[in-house]
Amino acid sequence: MDFNVTGTLVWYYCICKREVWLMSRRIEPDQDDSNIEIGRFIHENAYSRERKEIDLGHAKLDVIRNDNGELVVGEVKKSSRFLKSAQMQLIFYLYQLKQMGITARGELLIPSEKKRFDIELNDASEREIEGILADVESIALSANPPPPVKVKWCSNCAYAEFCWA
Repeated sequence: MDFNVTGTLVWYYCICKREVWLMSRRIEPDQDDSNIEIGRFIHENAYSRERKEIDLGHAKLDVIRNDNGELVVGEVKKSSRFLKSAQMQLIFYLYQLKQMGITARGELLIPSEKKRFDIELNDASEREIEGILADVESIALSANPPPPVKVKWCSNCAYAEFCWA
């Protein structure tokens, strides 16, 4: 299986490891799910004046800008509900840029809540993302998905039918 870790897989890893396996197999969640539609709308309409969606291959940066000579990468989310997942996804992007020789800092942007969180890649977050990347790859290359585990996010999950039907 040809496989590369993406920012989306890092995000899912912090929520549900079963979702990592499903997404790595291109088993898409219910695209008509209202949460997905709302997220898509916010992504397309927030921060429209800033440069959007730069594709680095395994990472798609939502917003980039130059702040007095410093590269700032922004990740737009619909709410702070999945704050840890969003932070790790942005750390993954900063890590990918570092691997390319590019130094940047991150901003997690939540327009509906008017919140902005500064995210920086440091030694601790770099070690954490390296561990996550190894685990994501292990899950994705496994022949079977991890068993479903009921977590607080299951009630609004677009994969709910797959796990609990």
